[in-house]
Amino acid sequence: TYVERLKYELEVIKQTKFDNYFLVVWDISKFVRLRDIFFAVRGSAAASLVLYCLGVTDVDPMPYTLVFERFLNLERKEMPDIDMDFQDDRREEVINYCIDKYGREHVAQIITFGTMGAKGVLRDVGRALAMPYGDVDQVARMIPTKLGITLNEAKELNPEFQQAIDTDEAVKKLVETAEGLEGLIRHSSTHAAAVVISEEPLTDIVPLQRPSKNDENSMFTTTQYAMDPVAALGLLKMDFLGLVNLTVLAKSRDLIAENQDITFNLNDIPLDDSNTYDLLARGETVGVFQMEGGGMTRNLKELKPTSLGDVAAMIALYRPGPMEHIGTFIDAKHGRTAPSYPHPALEEILEETYGVIVYQDQVLHLFRTFAGYSLGEADIVRKAMGKKIPAIMAQEKEKFLSGGTKLGFDRELAEQIFTLIEPFAGYAFNKAHSISYGLITYWTAYLKANYPAEYMVALLNAYMGNPERTVSAVVDCQRMNIPVKLPNINTGGTDFTIAKQEDGSPVIVFGMAAIKGVGAGAIEPILEAREKEGPFESFEQMCRVADMSGLKKNNLESLIKAGAFDDFGDRGPLLSVTERILSLAHSEAGLRESDQTSMFDLFGDSVPTPLANITLPEGKTSDRETEEWERELLGLSLSGVNHLANLLSSAGSDTIVFKNDIGPHQAGKKVSIVGQVSTVIQRFTRKNKPFQIATVSLMDGTIDVFVWEDKMEATKGLWEEGKLVAVAGTIRVRNDEISMSCQDAEEYSPEIIEKAASTNS
Repeated sequence: TYVERLKYELEVIKQTKFDNYFLVVWDISKFVRLRDIFFAVRGSAAASLVLYCLGVTDVDPMPYTLVFERFLNLERKEMPDIDMDFQDDRREEVINYCIDKYGREHVAQIITFGTMGAKGVLRDVGRALAMPYGDVDQVARMIPTKLGITLNEAKELNPEFQQAIDTDEAVKKLVETAEGLEGLIRHSSTHAAAVVISEEPLTDIVPLQRPSKNDENSMFTTTQYAMDPVAALGLLKMDFLGLVNLTVLAKSRDLIAENQDITFNLNDIPLDDSNTYDLLARGETVGVFQMEGGGMTRNLKELKPTSLGDVAAMIALYRPGPMEHIGTFIDAKHGRTAPSYPHPALEEILEETYGVIVYQDQVLHLFRTFAGYSLGEADIVRKAMGKKIPAIMAQEKEKFLSGGTKLGFDRELAEQIFTLIEPFAGYAFNKAHSISYGLITYWTAYLKANYPAEYMVALLNAYMGNPERTVSAVVDCQRMNIPVKLPNINTGGTDFTIAKQEDGSPVIVFGMAAIKGVGAGAIEPILEAREKEGPFESFEQMCRVADMSGLKKNNLESLIKAGAFDDFGDRGPLLSVTERILSLAHSEAGLRESDQTSMFDLFGDSVPTPLANITLPEGKTSDRETEEWERELLGLSLSGVNHLANLLSSAGSDTIVFKNDIGPHQAGKKVSIVGQVSTVIQRFTRKNKPFQIATVSLMDGTIDVFVWEDKMEATKGLWEEGKLVAVAGTIRVRNDEISMSCQDAEEYSPEIIEKAASTNS
């Protein structure tokens, strides 16, 4: 029961003497909730009912059978980790609170040291030896991509690397010198999350330093000891991580309140929302926490999750090792295969994950049920087995078999259970962490499914400095039929904003601060004038009323090229008069400062000074140039995408219009696409037979379509730049590049589709 669990946890906390630690964390979480800062607790701390009752976690551990001993137990005499994630734009407030509460002398961030890895040390040594960059780069590229790889490992894994060392004296000298430096500390920086709090002044315990000017992670004092030495000194080490997804949730909630007058807390969100699970089952996971990426999306589509437990299990399984069991998990969920339980007691422990060991908690229960371990002992053994040391494995196996025999299980069954546990002890996942992060996953999916415009605006603003993420999110908006309009000086803002169309449906206006080469500082004074005076009628009026002193020529050119001033004229002619615009802005600023923006008429009334006139030359910017400018400054051509979206809106549901819907798993399969021909190249095979490569633009990228000789005649006249085409063919994958072999193609237009539809009906 809850009361028994609480009494037990409180007794363990008392005996381990960590009660003050719990109260420090409670105090921080209380401050965070009072300030309305979104936060979450990651790791095993969510297994504590005490922390749930204190309001530190949002997860009730009882319904999810989370094991407290995985977090804290009497056998493991070490401080438990209560790692806290905060919305990343307000993390600094939390650290400042700790400094104000405990004193600047008692709080610091923790240093971290970057070491020379295999590729990096080769490049550093190459520079020091004044070797040509190309030569060093060629050698560095021979190092296989593997986490933590050493130069010695690289020699074994790549014979070409060893051969280069044996046959080239310069390469030999490079590698031998690098081996002497490999693993040494190269630089220091501030740990992204770690903060230390002490009872005594930190200067009495550890050496401190000020952060370097280039360190983005810190504005505060930093320890000169890294994480492990700080922990070894017995200091209270906290993990305060800034999580952008929590910022997205917070901003989404604010936008929903502003636009729809709906207010709620995250814990009010129902966990059985069908829209949310449908969105996940469709794999529409751009911007959904922990669920992005082709592999995860494919698995979600097959899994079709129906509960938070399914979501948490997928987070736990989608990692090297357990990934191979995803198919078993999915097949068992949908009844295609029956879970196998060598003993009825196994079913009770593994039923929720369809017979697959997914969580460390399950490993602990198996040790207790089949060998009589306490959960605390089982956790220590689990950690030891995770190191895969043969002597420890043999020792624990004998202990397990002996314990099983004492409990009345025959040795053969005990051996079978141990064999089942053995591979999972190392890579089974922390269930409390999966549930905690699964909850954030669910919340992000819920808001995207039910309040898509607000969620996508919050997402776009959170990733404004990341062009790749911005493009991905804009394309996803198109997929959801939420138009994204060009930046506009009269309707947009520095951030992405929501506007209403004539029919009341939402439209997103591209944020002007997201334009390459334009910062918020250049735009904000102009928007303040718009707020006061209303929309600008012309450049001349804008120069009259707005402070444009922060707008440099390159800022103005970027804004014009990106379409922000399309209300005032064509982009090409506007670009030709930028000097005149800036000159007028400067002279109008002078008039404002001298209070000469008005003059007196014959009757003594004040009238505005006549506006100067900027004459635009004749001319029209080509569609190609417009699209090129937008790709350069926005990351994608919104004009092109919006035009293509309108043209492709009538494409059938089985027709692919997004490149993201094509993956390596479809190699050899036949698909149908609709897109626009952007370029065509004529080529010849080794046997001197002609073929064409047509690059076809889809909504979120391009795909190369190979038109072989036997199809060239049948599709003659079709492969012309700008034409819309419907292509059926097979997917090809070469060196991770996806292309398509054309089997059939025809010109596509909405009129043809409508005509065919009416004929068929």
